[in-house]
Amino acid sequence: MAITLYDLVGAQDRYFSPFCWRIRWALAHKGLDVECRPTRFTEIKDICGGGHSLVPVIDDGGKIVANSMDIALYLDKAYPEAPTLIPGPLAQTKFIENWSQATIHPNLVPMVVNDIHDHLTPEDQPFFRETREKRFGMPLDQVQADREEKIEAFRASLGPLRATFETNDFLGGSEPVFADYIVAGAFQWARVISPFKLLEAGDPVHAWFARCLDLYDGLGARMPGYPI
Repeated sequence: MAITLYDLVGAQDRYFSPFCWRIRWALAHKGLDVECRPTRFTEIKDICGGGHSLVPVIDDGGKIVANSMDIALYLDKAYPEAPTLIPGPLAQTKFIENWSQATIHPNLVPMVVNDIHDHLTPEDQPFFRETREKRFGMPLDQVQADREEKIEAFRASLGPLRATFETNDFLGGSEPVFADYIVAGAFQWARVISPFKLLEAGDPVHAWFARCLDLYDGLGARMPGYPI
């Protein structure tokens, strides 16, 4: 029986959640069958009988698990015979998650937030605009208006990744691990919903992300989006 993944979807069947992409790649890594259940922002509250405010959520034969890190830990425990997602100390993977969410996410969002809105279905756009404009304290188009001035600082913040990929194909070394999916999820988020170019060709981070997109028969690359 396939695992059901409740996955955030925008217009034109564009699945863009960075946290859901972590789990799309994680399930492929484990070689598990998955049924993606398209879910809009305004539908999350109804998942699995209610009580959820965020995705991803998986239903594995009645076992409901939410939160991308908790799902990865569950998959390793429930399917130990499949390739391990978190092969080393958990603290190392959690460090990557904390670094990504403290460095990449908050700097990336202001550069693409209006593009996210424009790629949502009409049912989700009012909710997204209201909640995000309340968060930023200004209209969405103003939030990302100065992104050309922010991009160099963003690229500079990726120095630890750049140094790593000068000598390694993945954060897992020669093979990807869940830490790769954590970081790649953020870049896939932007690629699917924004034409704004975050990475320059020739950057080791750009080459690593291209490798991630090609994993599992091009799972990431097959999703409609913009050139990286």
